[in-house]
Parts: sequence; structure tokens; C-alpha cells
Amino acid sequence: MSEEVQVVEPKRRINLVWLLPIIAGLLGAYMVVYTYLTEGPKITIVFSTAEGMTAGKTRIKARSVEVGTVDEIVLSEDLEHVVVSASIDAAAAKLLREDTQFWVVRARVGPGGISGLATILSGGYIELAPGEGAPGRKHFDGLEDPPVTPSGAAGLHLILTSTKAGSVSAGDAVMFRGYRVGRVDSAELDIEAKVMSYGLFIEAPYDSLVAEGTRFWNASGLSLTAGTEGIDFEMSSLSALISGGVAFAVPDGADPGGPVKNNAKFRLYANQSSTREQSYQHSIQYVVRFGQSLRGLRPGAPVEYRGIRIGTVDRLLYEDLLRQKGRRAGAGAHLPVLIRIEPGRLGIGDSEAATATMRDIIKEAVGNGFRATLNSGNLLTGALYVGIDYYPDEKPASLGEFGDYTTIPTLPSGIARIERQIDNLLTRFNALPLDVTVANLNDTLEQAAGALDAVRRLAGSEGTQRLPGQLDKTLAQLRRTIESFSSDSVFYSDLERTTSELNRTLQRFQDLAQRLEDQPNSIIFSTKTRPDPEPRATQ
Repeated sequence: MSEEVQVVEPKRRINLVWLLPIIAGLLGAYMVVYTYLTEGPKITIVFSTAEGMTAGKTRIKARSVEVGTVDEIVLSEDLEHVVVSASIDAAAAKLLREDTQFWVVRARVGPGGISGLATILSGGYIELAPGEGAPGRKHFDGLEDPPVTPSGAAGLHLILTSTKAGSVSAGDAVMFRGYRVGRVDSAELDIEAKVMSYGLFIEAPYDSLVAEGTRFWNASGLSLTAGTEGIDFEMSSLSALISGGVAFAVPDGADPGGPVKNNAKFRLYANQSSTREQSYQHSIQYVVRFGQSLRGLRPGAPVEYRGIRIGTVDRLLYEDLLRQKGRRAGAGAHLPVLIRIEPGRLGIGDSEAATATMRDIIKEAVGNGFRATLNSGNLLTGALYVGIDYYPDEKPASLGEFGDYTTIPTLPSGIARIERQIDNLLTRFNALPLDVTVANLNDTLEQAAGALDAVRRLAGSEGTQRLPGQLDKTLAQLRRTIESFSSDSVFYSDLERTTSELNRTLQRFQDLAQRLEDQPNSIIFSTKTRPDPEPRATQ
């Protein structure tokens, strides 16, 4: 019997050596997945210069928290800018939106003071200001200067326009009654409109102070205006004097209107006094022509009727005068001035109907002596204004024409009128018969000279020379006579005694008159004197 041998085969096992690459592969896959899931987006930022930035070192911060790093800095293809490639942390990816802003934080000196001093030691960094637009943007244009107003700040954005650049610049304060309520975001020239454009931001809750009737003016310290009403001097706060600013308010008596929307446009006035001038939509243009100097008459000067403003001077039409055929300004032509009459100032309405009514009134008034004159508004500043009034003594006239404009007749006034009066006086003086007048005057002077000579001879005569001595003697005699009437003189004693006797005599005559009145026959018959009554004894 044969014996069977059982063969035991060994079990197959995985070699531990193969575990290493498997583990490495798993770790690699995990790292790839982790990196993909945790790594933030890559972005590019375009700046004009790379000052203050270093690849691999410069950080990107949002509210002083690091959210990314600059990876690479290269020049743009046109070599005009630098392109910064940066990595943003995944947790900060939601900060990247359409209106997200980037700028380099470095030491700066501006209207608001000195900022970024900490970067002198630690180095500059890129600040990220999160926006509120759509997410997912990867390419950005960096700001050269930090924005004055942070993106997303609560408040109201406005746009101001001005015909010329003033002292207002980005970063200046916006004030309401001297209190800072906002700031100027930007100041730039609008090339298409050819005006200065200023971006303003009014902080909440002060944005409710702005309404449709609000007016803004340049409050940059000092405002000195010289006009027909004198010199107007305005001064703002010390901070506005140093750095400038914009102020706003609703003029007294004006309708504030309703609230305004974001990015509403307003006009920027030169000063506060100019905001009080109401603007009118309808007016009538006339030309007034003067033959005297127009120095001191400027656009914006008032047109007044007996002290009440009814219009405004628009401009001087000197160029229009030169363009007319056959006319030269140097040939003595009167200079034309364009004015506008504003019916709204007279309370008859600011409308087309009021304009038509005013035209008819002026047309009829000119036939009754309605004339325009050039008057001095202020002797100190030399400012002039146009005055319109009735002059009944003037001959009847009618409206004229100058180009496409209607003209109102004028009269010389002020110095010109005085010159004309002096000229008329000299003309009359020249017409006087001076020869006869001079001859009569010579005769009168000769007679006066003869009279003076007679007086001189009389004063030099012997009798006149003795007159002072005689006068002295007369005065001495008069003095002695007056002294004789003194209380110590004999004459005074005799006069006093005579007066006493005269008083006694008058008393006797008074008694006699009384007796005759009581008994008229007493002068013939004697009167018995009644005895005095005796009192009776008491029984």
C-alpha cells in the first residue's frame, strides 16, 4: 500500500513594499483634492507703478486681516502699467465682487492729515475694500489713492457741477451749518460738458437733510464780493479756510421740495450770497445803448425800477457792434448792453403769459417817457447798474432795433448828465453880452473907487481927527451926571425929600375926594363931626 504525501501550498500575500507607493499616491491625491478645495482664486490687479510692492512678500489685507499674497509683478504688454498676480484665500473669495477696490497703503500726506505711518517700518501692503456687486470678478484696476468714502458706506452720493475750478478738492469736508456731515469724493474736469464735476458723499443719517431745493456753495474760507450793494465779506470755519470745503442749505423762504435720489446733480455756487438769488425760467431780452463809459458794469449787475430789481445785465454786445456793417465803435457809436427783464420778480408770474404782458407794458411805457439810464451803485467799488424809470419831460419815443434785439431808449445820467448840464451852462454863458457887462462893471468899479477916496478924505480931515477927543469929553460928562444920581449925592437927598412931600399931598387930595364923594355940599356947608358912640352899661 502506497503512502500519499500531502503537499501544502503557501497562501499568497501582498508584499509590504507595495504599500508605500499606494500610500504615497493616496496622500498625493488627498493633497491635490485638499489644495483644490482650500486654495483661493487667482486674481490680477493693474497699477501704474510697483512702488511699495514685492513679489512673495507683499500681503493683501481687508480690515487689517491678511487675505492673500502677491505672487508675481510684471510689466503690461504696452509697458505703461504693472500687472500684479495675487492669490486670495478661499475664505476671502466672497470678497471679490464687481465693485471691489484695491489700493496700495503707504505713508501719505493729504488734506485729511498724515496716514500710513506704520508702513514705514513694516512695509506697504495692498488694501482690499469689499464691494456689493456681483461675485466672481478676477481682474481689477487698482486705485492710485485710497478712496475717500469706503465702498458700501451708508449715505447719499451726489454730483456737483461748476463752470470753473475753485478751491474744492477730493477729501474736503461737506458741512451743514458748520458741522461736518460728509466729504468730497472726487474732483475732475468733464471734457464733454466742459465743466468741473465734483462727487460728494453725505453720511447717513444726514443724507435726509438734502432735498430738491437744497443749494451748495464753495465754503473754502474767505469770500469777498464787491457789487452795487457794497462789499460782501463771508468767512467760514478755520478748517475750511485751511483745507477748503462745501456747504449746503435750503435758502430762507424757499420750498425745500422732496427727497433726492442717489447721484442727483446740483449746481455748485461760488458763495452763499449767490445762492439767495432766485433763478427765473422766463425773461425778456432788450438792448440798451449808452454813450458813456461802461467801466464798472458787469454781467450779473441788477436792472432796477425805482430801487426794485426787475432784471439782470446779461453781457456787453461790443462784438455785435463791430460786426454790423458801416459801424465802428471808435466812431462814437453808443455801446449796446444786453439786459433781461424777469416778470417773476414783479409778482406777476414766471410764465409765458406774464412775459407777453410785460412786453405790452414796456411798449406802452416807452411812449410815456420810459427810459433806461446808467447809474452808480457804489462809489467805493465803482459798480454800475441799469436803472429804468419814467421821464415825463422827454419827447415821445418808441422801441428800436439792434440786430435781432429790441432796444429801449436811454438817457445820459450821472457824470454824463452833469457834463451835459455844464456844457449847456457854458453855451449860455458864451451867449451873454460880455462887452456891455464888462463896461458896466468897470463903471461900477470906478464909482466905488471914488466913494472909497471920499471916505478916505473924510477920515483924514481935521474935524474927524478932533472927534475922538470930543467924544472922550462927552463920555466923561455923562459919567459925572450918572454919578450925581448915587445915594450919597445931594441931588439924591433932595429928590427923596420932594418925593415924600408929594406923597403926603397926594394923600390929602385922596381924603378930600372921598369926602366930596360922601357929601358933595361939604365944600359949602360945614360938616359936624359925630361923636364916637359910647357903650351902654349892662343892667
